[in-house]
Amino acid sequence: MKILILTHRVPFPQNGGYPIVVCNTIRGLVNLGHEVSLVALNAKKNHHHENTEDDDALLAKINYRAYDIDINVSVFEVAVNLLSKTSFNIDRYYDPAFERQLIAELKKTPYDIIQFEGLLVSLYLSAVRKNTKAKLIYRAHNIENQIWEMLSQQKSDPFKKSYLKMHAKRIKNYELQQLNNFDGIAVFTEQDKSTLLEYGTKIPIEILPVGINLDHYKPDFSKTEFPSLFFLGSLDWLPNREGIEWFLENFHKELTDGDLRVRFYVAGNDIPERFDDYEVMGKIFIQGEVDDALEFLNSKSIMIVPLLSSGGMRVKIVEGMAMQKCIISTSLGAEGINYDNGTNILIANSQDEFYEAIKLCITDEEFCKTIGLNARRLIEEQHDVNKVTVKLVSFYEKFI
Repeated sequence: MKILILTHRVPFPQNGGYPIVVCNTIRGLVNLGHEVSLVALNAKKNHHHENTEDDDALLAKINYRAYDIDINVSVFEVAVNLLSKTSFNIDRYYDPAFERQLIAELKKTPYDIIQFEGLLVSLYLSAVRKNTKAKLIYRAHNIENQIWEMLSQQKSDPFKKSYLKMHAKRIKNYELQQLNNFDGIAVFTEQDKSTLLEYGTKIPIEILPVGINLDHYKPDFSKTEFPSLFFLGSLDWLPNREGIEWFLENFHKELTDGDLRVRFYVAGNDIPERFDDYEVMGKIFIQGEVDDALEFLNSKSIMIVPLLSSGGMRVKIVEGMAMQKCIISTSLGAEGINYDNGTNILIANSQDEFYEAIKLCITDEEFCKTIGLNARRLIEEQHDVNKVTVKLVSFYEKFI
C-alpha cells in the first residue's frame, strides 16, 4: 500500500511520546513492505534539530517533507480569539500555503491510506478529501477536549478555570464536527473508544496500543543508581507540567528534609526556568533536556508519572516498562495499559499513596526489580511494534 502520514510536528529527533509513536508506526509499516510518505508541519521554533543514526536510517526508507509554519500567536490575536467560536490552539496550525502544497502532492501521488496523526492536522481534512480517493484514517492520540476540561478542574483561580473551560468547549465542538468525516479512527485505549462512541461516532474505531521497537530497550543494571527517583517528559505538554508541579509542591519538603531519602531527577524538553527554584543541591536535580533519553532511563531506578489530567496512552510508561523500571503512576497516567497494580506497576492516586509507594520502593531493591521484570514481560506481549503494526494494516485493509 501507499500510505501518507500527516503530522503537526517534525517527529525527529524521537524525544517524546508523539514522535516515538509516529516513527515506530512508520518503521512497522516499512518493515511490512509498504511505501510510506511523511509530510510534517514544522513550527519554526523546532526547525533546528540533529538527527540520530536511527532517525537517518528511517528517513532513508521513506519519502519525507517538512513545511515550516509559524504557530506563534500575539497577545492581540489571543484577545481577538476570545470573541471567536474556535480555539487558537487549533487554528494556528492552519496555513493556506501548506494546504496548496498538500493538494499538489495528492494530485501527484495516488495514495491508498492517509493517516492524520492527531487533531491539529485535521484542519486539512476537507482539502484532502476533495483531492484524493485514499481512505482517511484519524489516529486520536488523546481526546483533546478532555485534557482541557481536566486542566480547568485543577484550577482554583476563577479566570483561569473559566478560560480553560471555554477552550475545552470549543475544542469539543470542533472534534464533534470532524470525527465522522474520516473513514476510520484508531485509538490507544478502550476508554477513548468509549468516549468517541458516546460522542456519536458512527465510523469504525479500532483500539491499537502504543507499539515500540523492543530491540532499542536493553537495560544495564550495572549503570543504574538505586535508589533514585525520576520524572521524564516534555513540559510543553500542559498535563505533564501540571503533574510534576503538583508532585514537587507536595513532596519538596519530604525529599529535602523528610523521610524520603532519595535523589529526585526531573528531565525533559521545555522545562520553564522557574522550575530551577525547586532544585536543591544533592537532593533535587532539574536537568532539562537530556542527550539520550534511554541512557537517562537506564541510569535511574524508580519512575514517577503523577498525571492529573490526560487521555490516551503514555508512551513514557511503555518505554519505562520496556527498560524494566519500577513505575509509580496515577491510574489516569497508566490508562490503556493492561497493568496489574502491585505486579508490574504501582498505582497511586493521592499524596499519601505516592508517599507510601515511594517509601516502599526506595527501601526494597528486589521488589523494584521484580516489578520491572514483570513490566518488561507485559510490553513484550502487548506492545511489540511489529505485532501492533500487523493489526493496523488489517484495519486499513477493511477500507480498501
